Amino acid sequence: GHTRPALLAPLVHMGVGGLATRPIARALGWSPSTVAHQISRLGRHCLLFQARELERIRNLGEIVIDGFESFEYSQYHPFHHNVAIEVESGYFLMHTDSPLRRKGRMTTHQKQRRLDLEMKLGRPARDAVRVGIRELLEPLAARCDTLTIRSDDHRAYPPAMRQLDCRVIHQVTSSKQRRDDRNPLWEVNLADLMIRHSTAAHKRETIAWAKRRQASAEKLAIFQVWRNYVKRRWEKGPAESSAMIKGLATRLLRIRDVLSHRRFRQQIELPPCWSRYYDRRVETPALGVNRIHTLTYAY
Repeated sequence: GHTRPALLAPLVHMGVGGLATRPIARALGWSPSTVAHQISRLGRHCLLFQARELERIRNLGEIVIDGFESFEYSQYHPFHHNVAIEVESGYFLMHTDSPLRRKGRMTTHQKQRRLDLEMKLGRPARDAVRVGIRELLEPLAARCDTLTIRSDDHRAYPPAMRQLDCRVIHQVTSSKQRRDDRNPLWEVNLADLMIRHSTAAHKRETIAWAKRRQASAEKLAIFQVWRNYVKRRWEKGPAESSAMIKGLATRLLRIRDVLSHRRFRQQIELPPCWSRYYDRRVETPALGVNRIHTLTYAY
């Protein structure tokens, strides 16, 4: 695989610019497997980068959470990327995932197909969203005595919040309310729009959907660092990022700044869900092979 850092910056920009793996491979003259391998490496690096940055946060304002829905392998395997955004700065704080059961209108054939797959591969846990939201909020709750959370009226959210070791103020906004910039959930709705706009796998009609939830999480980690530190908060506004507003950066970073030195897993504590991402332990049951990350020296 390629190890020249100068080639990784175009890879990141293409990845957050809506290009799928094969178009990136054609543009860079790499094989698709090399692109996938390098994206995985970048994803692990960004998990460590963002975890170290979260350790620096001292004051946490109101946050807004949501479940961004997508699917892996096929539409019979939907999942949520649970995301948490700070309202004032737009800083992308955390993300976890929750596998879901396919729902909505289905033909008789589709219902039978779903049943057959569940008999063969198992059914996602009923409390997957609650567990994913708890894992999303626990690292944030550990940083404050009181956590003010905005969300829609998803019924799995309150039970998850009751498991946190801090006081929670929960402000609920109906998911049916108009989703403009006057909506209290605007910042997370905007993040959802940006994820869908910037990532080929999550566009509404695409043949580039995620084959593995694990790989989708790695790409989301890259998007998270890019959005927080490299991208302007507002395209037509001042040259400042969400990280600058949050006091975590003094200027817009370039990709080469993010990749300026190596991060070591043994020196940085990762939240439990991110630790699973780093080890590549999130399995896609529909695929027979799910290789974990077990390198000895380059871990």
